[in-house]
Amino acid sequence: MIDDQARSLRTMSRNKQVKVVAITGGKGGVGKTSVTLNTAIACAKLGRRVLVLDADLGLANVDVMLGLRVERNLSHVLNGDCTLDEILVTGPHGIKIAPATSGTKSMAELSAHEHAGLIRAFGELKTPIDLMLIDTAAGISDMVVSFSRAAQDVVLVVCDEPTSLTDAYALIKILNREQGVFKFKIIANTVRSEREGKELFSKLSKVTTRFLDVALELIAIVPFDENVRKAVRKQSAIVEAFPASPASKAINKLAIDMQHWPMPAQAGGHLEFFIENLVSLHD
Repeated sequence: MIDDQARSLRTMSRNKQVKVVAITGGKGGVGKTSVTLNTAIACAKLGRRVLVLDADLGLANVDVMLGLRVERNLSHVLNGDCTLDEILVTGPHGIKIAPATSGTKSMAELSAHEHAGLIRAFGELKTPIDLMLIDTAAGISDMVVSFSRAAQDVVLVVCDEPTSLTDAYALIKILNREQGVFKFKIIANTVRSEREGKELFSKLSKVTTRFLDVALELIAIVPFDENVRKAVRKQSAIVEAFPASPASKAINKLAIDMQHWPMPAQAGGHLEFFIENLVSLHD
């Protein structure tokens, strides 16, 4: 079904394009959702129109982390009850969030027909956006692979735990050998120092270089920061609640750097999940 959509893609508008970034991590508990939300807000502060897709379809928590009230979600879109635009909720600095469901097993196990329905929903999106961040589920499920494969950039969040590195490697291996993804951006999260972050990246880079044909890039080192937990308890983003904290500074730098990531000249590559309407929205 995904490959069928690939064949329907045409040249993207060169005047207006949407940057699509999948943020994943292989395992849970690495701070993936926190990184996604804070990066989204930081980018919005820079004037970007940002959409966050909560792609953990069965265990959604993006809206909960920000204390947002959600009445409808992606399951209602799939059921035909409403459009994707109608479920979007607005977060800090105007970011838009496409919420999923929590505790719904069926959403985590979509059929090919339902998957196609989700594809069509994004093709019909009318809300103008510049940047779409996909907060994937943990693990290496087909849905995680599909969302990662669909994005222009795949960002893996890792922390200094053996399971984090092994699970990140497993996801990189699948995306590389089965889906043809060769470039990955890495965020070293909750590390004690810049040196620890670089060493963490070095560990992952050594094993991928030895066994896989991939290129890794360390794009951010986010330090351990007690203010992250304080922000979570307040149901707030750390870049909002504690803008001068070390983690906030790292995220803000990442957001600035993201503005310079290159856009593809035309549709193709791994954009199969998003048909032309999404990547050529008008102002």
